[in-house]
Amino acid sequence: MSLISTAKHEHIGCPRCQRPFECRVGSINLCQCQSLTLTDDQQQYISSHYQGCLCADCLLALRSEYNQLTHQQSITKLVHGH
Repeated sequence: MSLISTAKHEHIGCPRCQRPFECRVGSINLCQCQSLTLTDDQQQYISSHYQGCLCADCLLALRSEYNQLTHQQSITKLVHGH
């Protein structure tokens, strides 16, 4: 008798762009979100704005948004000495 995996895959809409995508929470290593590496700070930034899974395009855009924001904050601190 062999065991068959019943991995959970869902077709959902991205909360940011509303485009449909396949979330593979049941086989997270095969999920589209695994193509991105996010730091803990980036993950916290994204989760503070959105709940649930987002498509890879939005995760990439939000990672860039976070990086630009923190870069700008660093420049502001250097210029203003704060």
